[in-house]
Amino acid sequence: MQNPYHLAGKVALITGGAEGIGFGTARVFLDQGAKVVITGRTLENLEKAQESLGINCLIYQNDITDKVSHEDLISFVEKEAGELDILVHNAGKHLKKPSVEVTDEEFQSIIDTNLNSVFALTRTALKVMVKRHRGSIVFISSMAALYGLEKIIAYTSSKTALLGMTRALASEYSNTGLRFNAIAPGFIESKMLAKALDTDQERKDKVLKRTPAGRFGKPEEIGLAAAFLASDASEFITGICLPVDGGNSIGF
Repeated sequence: MQNPYHLAGKVALITGGAEGIGFGTARVFLDQGAKVVITGRTLENLEKAQESLGINCLIYQNDITDKVSHEDLISFVEKEAGELDILVHNAGKHLKKPSVEVTDEEFQSIIDTNLNSVFALTRTALKVMVKRHRGSIVFISSMAALYGLEKIIAYTSSKTALLGMTRALASEYSNTGLRFNAIAPGFIESKMLAKALDTDQERKDKVLKRTPAGRFGKPEEIGLAAAFLASDASEFITGICLPVDGGNSIGF
């Protein structure tokens, strides 16, 4: 019997895959036997990631907000890597500032990147996945969708909406053989996290105190969760949000 946790023979598309959680997820998927296409806006970063990840990683320079390009992206995956089995929506945008200072343009930019573009690419992917009666789509949400965090109103709104999108799509399409799930990462080691906390020891201590595991997560640990949700081992799981946070969301 084939290992249901393995991804051998599967093709995955990971947006924002050149660094951070996207890169960690790509590495895990490749280790589990998948062929992976990663996207990003900066070709240099994509090429560097591809060099590290190996020959089963293909790259495609793309801005997720360029919705007209989504058809070409899916066509590239299908032509160069094979029939699309897995889509991981990792690309996103962050904004931290007091809510009363957030402009309409800034709010809309976050919503367009983290929500509108995610739906648009999902809609394009569904056109090829539904007719095959198989596929797993994983949305990378956030702990901000589970409880209130100050000064990230647009980001929180977008990531919370992804949970609604996950449930709605699961209700509509799970009878076709597709599955839709979300992951809510906790505080994961990254350049962004280091920038936010290395100069704010008080906040860093607060985060760790609230996290029962007593440490930050690693990008690959999000990748392992995504690999499970993408694998046949989770074929009866759809419409959920899985916190991967060392217990942060239940810490006190």
